[in-house]
Amino acid sequence: MGIERVNGDRLWSALMEIGRIGETHGGGCRRLALSEEDGRARDLFCRWAREAGCTVTVDAIGNIFARRDGTQRDAPAVAIGSHLDTVPTGGKFDGVYGVMAGLEVMRRLQELGLTTRLPVELVVWTNEEGARFSPMTMGSSVFTGDIALDFALSRHDPSGVSVGEALRRIGHAGEAPVGGRQFTAYLETHVEQGPLLKESGERIGVVTGSFMARYFVATIKGQAAHVGPTLMEQRHDAMVGASALVLEIDRIGRSRGRDGRSNAPHIELFPNVRGVIPEEVRLSCDVRHPDAGEVQAMEAELREACRRIAEERGVSIELEQYFEFGPINCHQSMNELIGETADLLDLPRRDILTVASHDAVPIMEYCPTALFFIPSETGISHNEKEYSTPEHCTDGANVLLNAVLRLAS
Repeated sequence: MGIERVNGDRLWSALMEIGRIGETHGGGCRRLALSEEDGRARDLFCRWAREAGCTVTVDAIGNIFARRDGTQRDAPAVAIGSHLDTVPTGGKFDGVYGVMAGLEVMRRLQELGLTTRLPVELVVWTNEEGARFSPMTMGSSVFTGDIALDFALSRHDPSGVSVGEALRRIGHAGEAPVGGRQFTAYLETHVEQGPLLKESGERIGVVTGSFMARYFVATIKGQAAHVGPTLMEQRHDAMVGASALVLEIDRIGRSRGRDGRSNAPHIELFPNVRGVIPEEVRLSCDVRHPDAGEVQAMEAELREACRRIAEERGVSIELEQYFEFGPINCHQSMNELIGETADLLDLPRRDILTVASHDAVPIMEYCPTALFFIPSETGISHNEKEYSTPEHCTDGANVLLNAVLRLAS
């Protein structure tokens, strides 16, 4: 089989057009999961997929499946995909690039008049980011059975809207059953969310595994009191305790060099009024490292910091783990497929680890899976400045197209 190439201009045009849905003043995108903007983007995708000759179905958690039949109609499909939802301060590439690259694959197959042996299915997963509804990678995790459908539908956003209600509002509470679809393989291309490919000059990053990450909520409890009359030595300020803990979390990650990551990105404060010393703070935090032993050591340091700060500041601190992923090892045969395809296209490549979770992570337990990155020109993601060049986007889509053809034919 020869090498085929996508229409890069068409791919870029699709990225820019769908990026106008939820566009921010800074040139990024705010398209929270199951919001009105997400609904519009989903509707546009469904129209484009049907125009590309696909049959579109939606399941009960809102995952969208755009299917192109092969000569063996009932055979397990080669699946590709990613997500359309963003974080509040998102760009135009995280997730949506993988979907638009998959759409360009479908368009190119139709344009070439190619009928593959196996069906090809393009998937838009629901709520990958977890920015509006927790947990993240919701749609893909419900599909694999890692999260129960009823539990996912009952999750609600800060305003009290449930996932089930939000799906109905935007018309994407599908009738298809969740799960049960057979994949012979799954491929996902994604923008790198850091600077490594840009720094080293490679065009494709073959994800061979992941960091290990542990997520916690620290609950800091003090004593509410009037901010004026209360003497400094009388205070049991939960916010001061949380602030000290944030600095310790940052130190723990920095002490591990470039392989260390530690974060405290979300905080809830009670009673959160100007005249009252904070009584309680809930601080979400995590530690990450490619070495599982280092993650355990980082957690131990975090717990010791909680104990010490609680004693020093006259507060109580409870640290509860609520999520963990990795370290994972990706499927060797799929890594080889992506590497060989990049070589055929003369695209310099390197092996790389993913530090963040993606929909490909839960799917790895379901079927042979490949995840690969294209460079980030700015080295930053979850930010309006997120950017990959048209050439890099075309490179990744060309790898995806030719890998799909090898698997499906």
